[in-house]
Amino acid sequence: MTVYSVIGAGVAGLAVATELTERGATVEIYDPAGPPGPHGCSWWAGGMLAPWCEYENAEEPVLRLGQEAIGWWAAHTEVTRAGTLVLANKRDLPDMRRFARRTEGFVEVDRARVAALEPDLHGFGQGLFFEEEAHLDPRKALQDLYRGLKDKGVTIHKRIAPAGLQNAIDCRGLSAREYLYDLRGVKGEMLVIRCPDVEITRPVRLLHPRMPLYIVPRGEGIYMLGATMIESEDSSRITARSMLELLSAAYALNPAFGEAEVLEIGVDLRPAFPDNLPRIRRLGHTIYANGLYRHGYLLAPALARGVAELALHNTHSEMVDEDRA
Repeated sequence: MTVYSVIGAGVAGLAVATELTERGATVEIYDPAGPPGPHGCSWWAGGMLAPWCEYENAEEPVLRLGQEAIGWWAAHTEVTRAGTLVLANKRDLPDMRRFARRTEGFVEVDRARVAALEPDLHGFGQGLFFEEEAHLDPRKALQDLYRGLKDKGVTIHKRIAPAGLQNAIDCRGLSAREYLYDLRGVKGEMLVIRCPDVEITRPVRLLHPRMPLYIVPRGEGIYMLGATMIESEDSSRITARSMLELLSAAYALNPAFGEAEVLEIGVDLRPAFPDNLPRIRRLGHTIYANGLYRHGYLLAPALARGVAELALHNTHSEMVDEDRA
């Protein structure tokens, strides 16, 4: 019996293991850190399933493959389909017009529609509404995948994978850089705050010339603020500038955020290849699935499908890097 050994229990590894299992394969998982938690990059994600918004500064596969993610995640965890609202302060409206030119799938909304969509937002005369987009709670999604695999009888080893595995699938992110030499880390910083005086029901992106930011509701007055994109591999601390920008963005949406309680500060490194698109490579007996960049939850389902097709049928999807495999 062929056993596929998935190494890494972040969003990539759990999605790959889920896809393989649902196709009838026998799977085991290795991760020395154990269940999903703050040790993993995907724990700190925003969880926005926003292919149209992301297309503003991403390649076409992000738009096309990302649209498939909403249905995949809805079959495995709770997904909120409330769209995305993109706003800008008056002085930054040229940035909104540029954003609109570089994407699709939105309707323009005026002050009255903004107020109808999010009554607790003040002072925004126009925006863009991406009605088909969705979001999820990344931590719940990881835990749901983890529990689902255990319920299906998948063995999850809390230890380093042994050497010499014949059908290994390496999903370790930056930890696989010893084999993926063109992989780099991109620093991301985020905050989790509590502000019960403000009710926002969908992700809101606030455009800014230096640091476009977003806020994602987690329920019960809790919000995730994120996230910076810094070409740095120092994940030890958040910078004062980043924290100021994140909190200032929230304050610009509603001054009541000035009284918010900061619950968590997160800093981690996203694994990325030079073109910021994920890659699947087969080196020897190991398949490497990596490079999700800032699109972890958006592109993990497509990455998982590509790995399953390669492992089970030797079918090469567009994510397979044939020049390096």
